[in-house]
Amino acid sequence: MDSIVNIMWAKIRFKIGQRLRNPSLKEWFNFLKKSEHFSIEELEAYQLQQLQKLVKLAYQHSVYYKKRFDAVGFKPQDITSLNDLHKLPVISKEELIANTTAIHTNLNFGKTFQCSTSGTSGQSLKFNREEPADSFNRASIFRGYSWYNVQPWERNGYFWGFNFRGFSKLKTQFLDHLQNRFRLFSYESNELKSFIAKLQNSSYVHGYASMVYEVANYMNKHQLSVQLKMVKGTSEKIQEAYQLAIQKAFGQKVISEYGAAETGIIAFECPAGNMHLNMEGVLVEEIEDEIIVTNLQMHAFPIIRYKLGDYIKLAPKETTCKCGMQHSILEEVTGRIGGLVYGLSETYPSLYFYYIFKNLAEKGVKLTYQVQQEKKGELVFIIEQSLSSTILKLLEEEIKRYFYQDLNYVIKDGQRIVSNNKKLKSFISTIN
Repeated sequence: MDSIVNIMWAKIRFKIGQRLRNPSLKEWFNFLKKSEHFSIEELEAYQLQQLQKLVKLAYQHSVYYKKRFDAVGFKPQDITSLNDLHKLPVISKEELIANTTAIHTNLNFGKTFQCSTSGTSGQSLKFNREEPADSFNRASIFRGYSWYNVQPWERNGYFWGFNFRGFSKLKTQFLDHLQNRFRLFSYESNELKSFIAKLQNSSYVHGYASMVYEVANYMNKHQLSVQLKMVKGTSEKIQEAYQLAIQKAFGQKVISEYGAAETGIIAFECPAGNMHLNMEGVLVEEIEDEIIVTNLQMHAFPIIRYKLGDYIKLAPKETTCKCGMQHSILEEVTGRIGGLVYGLSETYPSLYFYYIFKNLAEKGVKLTYQVQQEKKGELVFIIEQSLSSTILKLLEEEIKRYFYQDLNYVIKDGQRIVSNNKKLKSFISTIN
């Protein structure tokens, strides 16, 4: 009975907060639940309609985009099909940061929110997002939750960073209360026990996948388990080796939500295991293995053909999903662009590490890893699992396959890899 009352009050709190902060969320959610049954032709027709509206608005009301479009001789009426998107120039994060004021449109949206990127790539962007666009983004997340029979007001555990300073701490605690969620502050035994106890009456957990994995390992070690409706990983690569431990501890595999602060939700994994593009919210292009994103809903700060900085792989257009949705499928987010590995004489993309461990996983060897470089020509492979001589040989063969004889390496197995409440990076380099 207490549980039913608690859920009722949690729902009331959430609904009041939602009505005050995101009054258009319900309308967007209802639309997205309807559009998840659209045919691919209906989805693309909606995308074209939104794209035409977006480029016209950006041209008329953004100093930056008018100047940029004029420079390449582009006019809004040039967009007559989705294929015309290539007529628009690509924009980088550096350009967004350098031209933030000029990119913002001069329209009055009434209610806006200041947003910022995490800055984990070394650059942080601050921009305004209007209420309808913010509500659309939240509705996109909640639609994904609905596929797992999860209501957003249900009790949930959150694996994310926390600001312990003054007003920010109070604000975070208040928002957590409204959203019926609790956080893990550290991996100390008392904190873990308290967090796991709260999970017994929870529906889902979400946040950094590496933190979910760390808690799952603790639970498995102490023969603890809970049955959750959903385990969601965000903001970092979900390593294959995580799944077995997480499934055992929580009764569910960890599913992926892919997006960024400046682009909104790009894709969400369905129960059939495919990541469907949020086609009502974004247009996604794959150019030379890189993702280019256009946000179709945000008008206060238009994001048009934005080079996000990830390598991806889109599934062939004819690919279908058992869930029945016709939204295009994002087959893989393979890694971040930009991290260079320095050999003795050559440089290599850090994407190679993804392929090394993917190849091993395809052979049935799933490893949790982190690679570190402090000196050119030298790498340290940190592996959580203890390696047999056979697996060690397989790993060494893969390393040599991609880096030849151009660097020396050390493999340290049986090592604990902890994220410390931060996004876990698979490659860390201290070389400028």
